[in-house]
Amino acid sequence: MHIRDAVAEDVPAILALYNHAVRSTTAAWTNAEETLDDRLTWFEGRKSKGLPVIVAVDGRNQVAGFASYGPFRAKEGYRFTAEHTVYVDPERHRQGIGRILMVRLIDIAKSGGMHVLVGGVDADNGASIALHESLGFEISGRLPQTGTKFGRWLDLVFMTLVLNAGRSAPAPVS
Repeated sequence: MHIRDAVAEDVPAILALYNHAVRSTTAAWTNAEETLDDRLTWFEGRKSKGLPVIVAVDGRNQVAGFASYGPFRAKEGYRFTAEHTVYVDPERHRQGIGRILMVRLIDIAKSGGMHVLVGGVDADNGASIALHESLGFEISGRLPQTGTKFGRWLDLVFMTLVLNAGRSAPAPVS
């Protein structure tokens, strides 16, 4: 498996992975599948802001997963905190693809000046929680029954990783 920056030609595969999660899992708390135009707009928006979109590809250059991060919240006080997302082809789960994507995303975040990565995970997704914990993330909060999907309430677990422990807080933005 090889990790590289995503290119526009990867967007249909990224879209397929995302829409599968919308249809079949509680990873995306929506029932609305995206169109190719929606995902291209997302991709171009991330790239224009210098935000990473990376893919894991196999020896035939087929996308097996993708990861990205974006702003956690809009206010300037959160500018060193990013919320990430990772999706892996369901036929390739438990092959370490999510881990290699996350390790690379963590490296990108550190080198890009981020201070904290946040993951919002369905509390019932034990595999994702275990993956995050194995990478040093901690459960920082649980928001009970904050979402619904498939006719049931879902709890949201926030998982955080401080990337640069001991880093001094920056001067205020004027």
